[in-house]
Amino acid sequence: MAITIATLLFVAMVLIDLVIVITTQNELIRAEVSRGDILLARLQDDLIATCLWENIGSHSAAKARIMNMLSEAGVSCALIMGRDSGQLYFGERQCSTQKSLVTYTEQAVLSGKNSVHFSGKIWGVFWEQNRNVIISLPVFQNNEAVAGASIVLPLDGIYERLRQSQKIFLIYIFINTAILAITGIYRLYKVFFQPLARLAKRAEEYGDDDEFIFTVRKEDNALNTLSKALNSMLRRISEDREKLRSTVMSLERANLELKKAQEEIIRAEKLASVGRLSAGIAHEIGNPIGIVMGYLELLKQTDISETEKDEYILRTENEIERINTIIRQLLEISRPSRTDPRAVEVHELIDDIADVLKVQPLMSNIDLERCLSSKNDIVLADPNQLRQVFLNLMINAADAISSMKKDAGGKLIITTELEMDIETGAQRRRSMLKIMFIDNGPGIPEENIKNIFDPFFTTKEPGKGTGLGLSVSFMIVEGLGGKMTVNSEVGEGTTMIIYLPLYQSGQQ
Repeated sequence: MAITIATLLFVAMVLIDLVIVITTQNELIRAEVSRGDILLARLQDDLIATCLWENIGSHSAAKARIMNMLSEAGVSCALIMGRDSGQLYFGERQCSTQKSLVTYTEQAVLSGKNSVHFSGKIWGVFWEQNRNVIISLPVFQNNEAVAGASIVLPLDGIYERLRQSQKIFLIYIFINTAILAITGIYRLYKVFFQPLARLAKRAEEYGDDDEFIFTVRKEDNALNTLSKALNSMLRRISEDREKLRSTVMSLERANLELKKAQEEIIRAEKLASVGRLSAGIAHEIGNPIGIVMGYLELLKQTDISETEKDEYILRTENEIERINTIIRQLLEISRPSRTDPRAVEVHELIDDIADVLKVQPLMSNIDLERCLSSKNDIVLADPNQLRQVFLNLMINAADAISSMKKDAGGKLIITTELEMDIETGAQRRRSMLKIMFIDNGPGIPEENIKNIFDPFFTTKEPGKGTGLGLSVSFMIVEGLGGKMTVNSEVGEGTTMIIYLPLYQSGQQ
């Protein structure tokens, strides 16, 4: 603040000095021109009395007198010229204005008028200025211009005097700036800053139980309006303090009641979830039980070999073990457990599930095709969880196709391919295994697509689905660092897409 005030005062005084110098300089130049006019008037009288221009060589005394007069007046160059006679030049022979003198004198004789001209350049006080002033006038005899005279007055002395005065004026500017800045800062401090500091201190010391009043002294008149406004504001705050406390207590009671209501809703939701989870468990284990029943029917046949019986028994044991795994995985929706991931060959897993399903009645009218073209199919995962995901997607596709009741049958295509992905945040490209389950079922309406991965969302008839399958699958894929998406149009079928990061050597 102090530096700003001092700078503004200094700039203001320098501008005042500039105006004064320019005004004084112009006045001094006009005074010099007036002096030149007087000097030429005296010279004109001598010229008329002696007729010096008619016979320049025979008037040596007159020439000497004129030369002395011009020299005493500080004229650097002069020229007397008759209309029809020669020139009489005074001053240095190499005067830079000699040619200009001849021109301006001839113009004065021809026009019969006085003229003032400037010539040359020299450094003034702040910038370059005119160095000389040339004054010309005609000499009249019998109302006729018979001769002319011009003189050159140097302006160096004017600029020198102004520069000398500037030294004193600059000292005055610095002293005056310091005095005015100190005085102004002191007054600002007393009138504004000190009262504001007191108000700020009072504000910092304010307590909830204080009767706070902003006091202002008589000399603080400039802050009276602010103090009154602050006092009025704090008075209203004090009056509303009890109302505010009462409102806060009411809000706290309302908040407690809302929390109780929320807990009741959560308990009700849990009760509903238990019922839906029970139905979901029955639905999820129903698939492998159906497979087991299918193998048992096959085992009843008498025309199968011992090798086939052993294979069916082994597969039945695997499906029973899978039932136990499914129950555990479904319960992990609310209580996830730690898994032990390892390198898994996805193609082998898909082939195994396809071999299991192709003998099931659900797939009897569905053509299952596999286009497993990815050169690398190894991912880091829990094989049981990954099996559950693939099995769920295949069964969902079969259910959707069967719901259409088409005579021509349906088709389910499973494809794999490699694709590059960009990790969010790290911006590092990585290889992904893209697995697609493509069916020609009825498709999913657009309004349902955004909800299919929500827990317990289903479009199946009551008792045939709870919406847990896709939710669990989505959770498993996300846990493996992948993602699951869906593309579907009504009447055009559905494509479920899974992206899984490929296994890298040394990965845990």
